[in-house]
Amino acid sequence: QQYSFPSTHAWLRYDMGFKLNWDQPTDGFIQIINDSTIGGYRYSTGWAKNQRVYFTSVFSSKIKSYRFIDAQEINQSAQGKTVKILLEFESLQKRVTVKTGISNVSIEKASTALSEVSGKSFQAIVANAENKWEGELNKIEINTNDKAFATKFYTALYRTALAPVIYSDKDGEYKNQQGQKHKMDGDKARYTIFSLWDTFRALNPLFTITQPQLVPDLINSMMQFYKENGLLPVWDISSWEANTMTGYHSIPVIADAILKDIQGFNVDTAYEAMLKSAFQKQRGTSEYIQYGYLPQDKHGWSVTITLEYAYDDWCIAQVAKKLGKTRDYAVFMERAKSYQNLFDASTGFMRAKNSQGFFIEPFDPLLSEHGFEGQYIEGTAWQHSFFVPHDIDGLSALYGGKKILVNKLDALFNAPSVLHGENASADVSGLIGQYAHGNEPSHHIIYMYSALGYPDKAAKWIKAVADSFYKTGPDGLIGNDDCGQMSAWYIFSALGLYPMNPASGEYVFGFPLVKNASIQLSENKKLAIKVIKKGTNKDAYIRSVLWNGKKINQYFITHNEIIKGGILTYIIE
Repeated sequence: QQYSFPSTHAWLRYDMGFKLNWDQPTDGFIQIINDSTIGGYRYSTGWAKNQRVYFTSVFSSKIKSYRFIDAQEINQSAQGKTVKILLEFESLQKRVTVKTGISNVSIEKASTALSEVSGKSFQAIVANAENKWEGELNKIEINTNDKAFATKFYTALYRTALAPVIYSDKDGEYKNQQGQKHKMDGDKARYTIFSLWDTFRALNPLFTITQPQLVPDLINSMMQFYKENGLLPVWDISSWEANTMTGYHSIPVIADAILKDIQGFNVDTAYEAMLKSAFQKQRGTSEYIQYGYLPQDKHGWSVTITLEYAYDDWCIAQVAKKLGKTRDYAVFMERAKSYQNLFDASTGFMRAKNSQGFFIEPFDPLLSEHGFEGQYIEGTAWQHSFFVPHDIDGLSALYGGKKILVNKLDALFNAPSVLHGENASADVSGLIGQYAHGNEPSHHIIYMYSALGYPDKAAKWIKAVADSFYKTGPDGLIGNDDCGQMSAWYIFSALGLYPMNPASGEYVFGFPLVKNASIQLSENKKLAIKVIKKGTNKDAYIRSVLWNGKKINQYFITHNEIIKGGILTYIIE
């Protein structure tokens, strides 16, 4: 950091009591190390418990004077939940540069981290950061004269590279939430901030294209979590299991990597961990296995959990098949059909049942219950009933055919944009009818049109969503970006394809927003996207797709095809 002051007298304050949202400090410590260095720590609790950040700061000017606030000084140090220090510098340049190292292990390790910027000027560090971001953002080049579109696209691409984050020190060492010290094998980085309920849908599949070298590090971090806690993470924040949201969605992320033959982690151990999650004795899993669905009188959010467990189980089945585990494959393919047990043909919705097998009454498809007692998490029956990305044919059969399912999708977009209930979820936003783009359960739905043979309907709603819910102003996103998932939807959609089933290795065609694009792949290969528009029809959609000049006779392209590099051409009219 660099601070400029109007005179040679400069002041800075460090505040261990500063807090936001649920975070609450539990302890703080600051010490004067020498005439230009301080160190300390801040412990806190909140969504994640037992958070620890140690720091060391070195200043470009000597400390002229200091004063501790909200704590008593003892030997040039002070301790307390809200301890602060006021530092005075005398800087002839009217400028103070601060280099800060952080660690979650110790003040000494935070000091060691400073070696990365030792001897480097502020300008050199800024230039290095800019170069790193340029390298990341240059992985996808788009050809456009539309500045607003370019701003939206590259802002989205930037957001896809913000999480997960590195939790460990440079040598792979860290302390987990129990305060135990661990070290990653091979000094690899330990990552945290796994918002898996959101990111398994598009962000993690995007990583397999734009950041394939990161994928094994993320999975090894999940495996380290499994080693320490006995289960794969649901929502890992600062190594704490928040257990937030439904499903066990480490599984589709790991399955996607295994099925795409990404190397760098132990597949057998990963499969073992997947099975542990699938047979855990919490989160309604035992009842889901016992009944073939999760009864609402046994566990809240029963419809969402049943649908998401069924999908995760399908992912396990595909890995079992790849590994030659035929018995497991059969078991999990049967479990993957569990969604069928909650389908109500009379209403066309997935509905909650009790343990006696009866649907819960009364039923209101517009009812939203944000609390644990709800039948659907953060949404209504409209938003959750279509989450069967692994079996579109099976879902169509329940409705009585693809055309009837398409009619139901049409009804989704034309339903009233209202929520019923005294505790409706604030997370349900970005409504077109009952399609809610501001929350993740809706993100795959538009692409179901393409899979069902209606690319014109997919194009219509992709254009509407991209135009309405992605802006360049302060209100640019219609909902929480959720660690990059909202942005990943935009990146994929702008390129004309989307992982409707995130672990299938298939990218379903939608409608390209780019004119042309070039994606840098591994091994210096490139994926070129070309768009040929015929006519000016505002209702235009993809009429055909060419791969290296040959027509694709299906509604998707595979991961194994695009990572080899080539030219993907969309014919629009």
